[in-house]
Amino acid sequence: MQGFPWDPVVCERYMDAAIAQAERAIHFGEVPVGCVVVDSHGIVAAAHNLRETLQDPSAHAELIALRDASRRKGSWYLSDCVVVATLEPCPMCAGALVNARVAGLVYGAPDPKAGACSTLFRIPEDSRLNHTLPVIPGIRADRCAQLLSDFFRRLRQSRESA
Repeated sequence: MQGFPWDPVVCERYMDAAIAQAERAIHFGEVPVGCVVVDSHGIVAAAHNLRETLQDPSAHAELIALRDASRRKGSWYLSDCVVVATLEPCPMCAGALVNARVAGLVYGAPDPKAGACSTLFRIPEDSRLNHTLPVIPGIRADRCAQLLSDFFRRLRQSRESA
């Protein structure tokens, strides 16, 4: 997308939309991860995790949002789009970003167990792949991490009381 990397204010505005998706996930009993796909006109697609709901290991917020954006734009080729996710994408999702040829990635909280964009791996920036994309990490990271911490704390408490 022309003009990417964005300034922090633009990143935060779209991260707020991704956070709203993550908050919706909680109502479905899903891990609170949200994602929006943005082009020059604004948000093209928005999604949250649906792995539990669909019983589908690939129903990550990023993949659902990419699929929806591709349908809406009529192409799998999303070179005019930036993906904004509340959690650092895993290897599966980072690979999908590369394969969709997205223009960039903005994410909130790092994922020390599965992060594939700057924590464990750097898939989007790996020059051995046929496409690379810039990554802006840490946008509203505290809020994104707090959603996850609160969710898992409540989950542990409900299991302990059962």
